[in-house]
Amino acid sequence: MARYRTILAAALLSAAALSGLAGPAGAQNAVPDYIAAAVSDPNRPAEDTARDANRKPAESVAFSTMKPGDKVVDFLPGGGYFTRIFAKTVGADGHVYAAVPENMARRAMGGDAAVQAIAADAAYSNVSVIHPPLTAFAAPEPLDIVWTSLNYHNLKNRNDSEAMGVLNRGIFEALKPGGIYYVIDHEAASGTGFDATGTVHRVDPEAVKAEVLAAGFVLDAESDLLDNPDDDHSLRHGDDAIRGTTDQFILRFRKPE
Repeated sequence: MARYRTILAAALLSAAALSGLAGPAGAQNAVPDYIAAAVSDPNRPAEDTARDANRKPAESVAFSTMKPGDKVVDFLPGGGYFTRIFAKTVGADGHVYAAVPENMARRAMGGDAAVQAIAADAAYSNVSVIHPPLTAFAAPEPLDIVWTSLNYHNLKNRNDSEAMGVLNRGIFEALKPGGIYYVIDHEAASGTGFDATGTVHRVDPEAVKAEVLAAGFVLDAESDLLDNPDDDHSLRHGDDAIRGTTDQFILRFRKPE
């Protein structure tokens, strides 16, 4: 889909250069040492590292502009695949909040036991678990990045457009000026909007863009890092034929300065 484009190029070129992400080659290939070290963390479980070839965590985190000292929310972190990587990326001067909305934390499925265990591990002492309400998203301190991976389609299944507007505006308010809202998800067929979220559990990136931009964000950049041209978008993302290798989009939104 040749999706790597820098949005508002003239206005953002200097910021991209400062972050080491000034162009497609730099954005896709330049992985800072601190991110490489985070991905190589020996404390990561084998079931996580086995997924790295498909999820490309080093390149994905580099594209997010995450750096040491950042305050980050891993929104709907699942088993904490990215939580551990973020913790080592931001380091002792940063902090990672694994955010499990309060209504989900109360459920046996989709709860927060996995990330509670990470937060209790001395190797990840800069991780905390929080339970923000979806209707009033908030964090303990101003944030540099809110990251959500493979969740937006599920959020749409639980919330109508008005509720998603409230959530996205809450994330907007929780971020510092210039902060990043980073969305990865399984791509649906072009033009389907949100129609596929409850069927094949995918979403059209153009629909996500429109909804997030309405909350006040600007689209900073998007990446084809997780593209799979062999995925025709017709199968549910968990289907054995495509599991772990779906065509995925990455959208990097920014709160204006």
